[in-house]
Amino acid sequence: MGTSWLSLIPFIIVIPISILTKQIQPGLFAALLVGSYIKTPDPLESIKTMLSYIVNNLVKQNNIRIILFLYMFAGLIGIIKMAGGIKGFVHLVNNRIKSKKGAMLLTWFSTIGTFSDPDFRIVTISPIMKALKRRLKMTSKEIGFAIEATSNPVVALIPVATAFVGYMVSIISIALRQNGIKEMAYAVYIRSIPFNFFSFALIAVGIYYSFFKHSKTSQAKWENEDSDVETGEGELEECYRAYEKDTPAKPWNLILPVSSILLLTLFLSWWDGHLKVNGFFNAFLNTDALGVMLEALLIGVIFTVLFFMLQGFKLSKLISHFLKGGNELMSVIIMLSLIWALSALTEDMGFSKYITNNVEGWIPHFFIAPVLFIIGSVISYFIGSSWGTWGMLMPLGITLAHKAGVNILPVIGAVFASGTFGAFASPLSDNTVTLCTMLDIPVMEYARWKLKPSLVAAGITVVLFTATAFFIR
Repeated sequence: MGTSWLSLIPFIIVIPISILTKQIQPGLFAALLVGSYIKTPDPLESIKTMLSYIVNNLVKQNNIRIILFLYMFAGLIGIIKMAGGIKGFVHLVNNRIKSKKGAMLLTWFSTIGTFSDPDFRIVTISPIMKALKRRLKMTSKEIGFAIEATSNPVVALIPVATAFVGYMVSIISIALRQNGIKEMAYAVYIRSIPFNFFSFALIAVGIYYSFFKHSKTSQAKWENEDSDVETGEGELEECYRAYEKDTPAKPWNLILPVSSILLLTLFLSWWDGHLKVNGFFNAFLNTDALGVMLEALLIGVIFTVLFFMLQGFKLSKLISHFLKGGNELMSVIIMLSLIWALSALTEDMGFSKYITNNVEGWIPHFFIAPVLFIIGSVISYFIGSSWGTWGMLMPLGITLAHKAGVNILPVIGAVFASGTFGAFASPLSDNTVTLCTMLDIPVMEYARWKLKPSLVAAGITVVLFTATAFFIR
């Protein structure tokens, strides 16, 4: 299919339907159905097309890995809750966490141990903060914003041992080769990090919202949320979603499993990479990050099950709660399946080529970075994918900058910043969907709430990129 404006229609459909129904799935389904009909304008054939896109993208290696990772980690959290890990940890920090500010400090400092992947961070920290929410009178949106502000924006800035770094370097490398630029892609990536202005701006906005913003309606919002919670369910003594009222308080049943997975992830990242290249940092760069995380998680699950069995927990009970925990993320898995299918369909319809062909001619040379950030932010908001946006715009951005003779570093930073905006702000982002599932927040409601601070950070970013255009050329 050519580079037609028709490739924009599915993305135009998603948001209004999702807002109208207050659910993401109907919007994604309708967009996928309409897009399939545009591609194959026959009622029966369009259904076959839609199903083929869902199935074909569902069985892709990386997508299957993501599904397994999410299901297994949610299952692990399920057995940790059952064994008293979450409740025990809440008791452990109870003497230290006396206020909302203390809880927010815990959220921010926990980034040190959970920076490897946004979803990993979300599924690790969300249950702990959820257990503290009611006692400290915090809203789910406040908690969610603090967690998300320290997830994707932070991971995008860390040059080692993350699920992002390998992909980010690879798309820079491809674009450099296409333009005959003979520079080390990793070195270029490192030098571009200071220009990911959106990540820095959002972290600053996140700090303000977490520690300095005092909303007059916050108490009322908390009371409204609290009225929807069953009596006693969120209390410290019972721990939210602990499955059984007599759950023991065993903090090491959380600390040891999570710590072992973190250490295994770091070790296996180095081990996988050092078999391919020499050098400590090069090893982390060349690792199969997603595969390593899945391996570490599988080993961690096996270790945790054996550890809990030694404490007297029955295997049948552990399996039951593992499945219950994993099934809590089935809605996320369904949404991801639809998002992947829609992204692949629109790409085949010529979406990226259409954007490239209609953008290249009118961007002023010295304002490539700010304009590219704005365009990329709009695209990433509608597709909900940082990786998709980066892969689409990086070749275009570096080509435009190279041909115009301007510095490529701010342009690379603008591409990464624009994708980060969508991954954070979009209701279609897998991070947003996973977080809302973990914290029981309606996706569209939360997405609308965080759009204002997202746009504030985006506005700051545009100003910084515009100023940079005058000083760095």
